[in-house]
Amino acid sequence: MLVVGGGSVGLLAAALLTHHGVPVVLVERRSGPSVHPRATGIGPRTVEILRELGLDTAADAEAVDLRSSAGKAVARTVVEMGAGDVVTVPMPTPSADELDTMPFRLRGVCSQDRLDAVVAAYLARRGADLRWSTRLVGIAQDADRVDVELAGPDGRYSLRCARVVAADGTHSAVRTALGVGTSGPGELGKSMLNILFRADLRPHLRGMSFATCTITTPEAPGLLATVDGETNWVFHVACDVEGNERQEDFTHERCTAVVRAAVGDPNLAVEVRSVLPWRPRSCMADRFAVGRVFLVGDAAHTVSPLGAFGLNTGVADAHNLAWKLGAVHKGEAGAGLLDTYAQEREPVAVATLDQAMRRLPDPDLHWGRGPEADAARTAAGVWAAPVVHLGQRYDSAAVVDPQPELPSTVDLAVTLDGSPGSRLPHAWVDGVSTLDLVASRWTLLVGGAGDRWLTAAADVGLPAHRVHAPWLSDDGSMLVRPDAIVAMRVTALVPDPARLLTDVLDQVLARPTPVPVPVSST
Repeated sequence: MLVVGGGSVGLLAAALLTHHGVPVVLVERRSGPSVHPRATGIGPRTVEILRELGLDTAADAEAVDLRSSAGKAVARTVVEMGAGDVVTVPMPTPSADELDTMPFRLRGVCSQDRLDAVVAAYLARRGADLRWSTRLVGIAQDADRVDVELAGPDGRYSLRCARVVAADGTHSAVRTALGVGTSGPGELGKSMLNILFRADLRPHLRGMSFATCTITTPEAPGLLATVDGETNWVFHVACDVEGNERQEDFTHERCTAVVRAAVGDPNLAVEVRSVLPWRPRSCMADRFAVGRVFLVGDAAHTVSPLGAFGLNTGVADAHNLAWKLGAVHKGEAGAGLLDTYAQEREPVAVATLDQAMRRLPDPDLHWGRGPEADAARTAAGVWAAPVVHLGQRYDSAAVVDPQPELPSTVDLAVTLDGSPGSRLPHAWVDGVSTLDLVASRWTLLVGGAGDRWLTAAADVGLPAHRVHAPWLSDDGSMLVRPDAIVAMRVTALVPDPARLLTDVLDQVLARPTPVPVPVSST
């Protein structure tokens, strides 16, 4: 399997494929993982995926502890934080019900470069074939294989592989070579610069901390975001900060002056490490799959930044695809299973892009808390952020009797009700989360009176666990996919449970002779 692109989504795609027993070659045009933190908002679904790989603790160790932080601040300059013109906005605090929907949360923000380092180390431990300074220059496919031409440090060469996962960004070379167009609003707002710099701001912070601070000084208005909360930062600033500047005007010397103005210290020692131009965009590929090639992350969809949905949607793409590629690679599923990748992820991308765009005119639609903010969101058709991250549902051939309609776009606990196509609800079973019980395998959960289901699971070769929860009837069962998505829910015992489980797996996995399965689910 070839993965093109070594950003966060590409690295995690390679890690997940490796996790599912698929040999991987990853190619990336840069010389190594990016040192530039393009994003810091690792969402709860991404955290669950890291947990599945055993990387949640490592990511948490790299996160900046913001549990007692002001979260989001607004100030004229950093030096003036704490004066009368400073507004602090607490980070969105999950309700008790929301906390009950997940087994683990990061203690704060983990910048993308730190996440990449964690995943790259995992791949190195697993012996993955990572080819840096290598770019794709050609691609062709037939019914059996994909032929790619690569240019690396030692020249050009060809590689023949079973399938390709394209995670090569907004301007995807793979997508372009395949002739796949994009649709959507496209570029949004002004061209921006992301200035990565090193400076000790601790004397000016005076013990305060934040995830982001909106700087309002006319000399350098922008957004300051923490990387480590002490000496490493990024500053997002519009290219025309003085009204007529271009990207090329922002030399390291000019960037140093901008950072000093934003901090409010003209003598601040600043080391500009990297300057990354970017522009908010919102667009989606016309197709997520072409034959044996699959688009994930920004190659498939570029999400405007408010809400931090972009990276996390891309990681969820890779998570959805990896177990399916693994099942086909190992002969456990028919190739038709791969058709469900686009069936499932395209509608999620459409909904996510829509939710990001609805927030764009007014950031309070995302950050606001309280009855007035809830009313404003309802009027604007804005879902609660946890529902965008965790509550979306799949409707495809890989789900039996899917229930795609969301019962709530406000309350995640209501949305995660165990319906087929939704993410399995989290519950503790003898101190272990139901999500951890799945452990990347097909798993059967049974109710309190589910002895016959347990016997049937053993006959079929499925791991099974008894769960007492309101979303699982006492004599019912729930078949869960390796990606923790509910594939089937049965509310009562059936005459031949082993046969039912076999037929369902044949159907969902697109095995050669799938059998239509009548199942009553709620």
